Amino acid sequence: MANTAQARKRARQAVKQNVHNTSLRSELRTAIKKVAKAIEVGDKAAAQAVFNASTSVVDSIADKKIIHKNKAARHKSRLSAAIKAMA
Repeated sequence: MANTAQARKRARQAVKQNVHNTSLRSELRTAIKKVAKAIEVGDKAAAQAVFNASTSVVDSIADKKIIHKNKAARHKSRLSAAIKAMA
């Protein structure tokens, strides 16, 4: 357990920040799954629309440093490639 007042406060802040970051990470995963589901259905126009919406979510979370910018770029690239590969 934290001994100093400063350490106790940092522990409290860490708990709050962890909850916030977890919810953002969950939002990211949900956005990626929505695109994957749209691709699986096979409607290219709908998949592109969902991808465009989820791109801003992925970028926003990368800007907040919840995930690394390269990981965000990798997710976007793979989803985009999957959409382009659709018939």
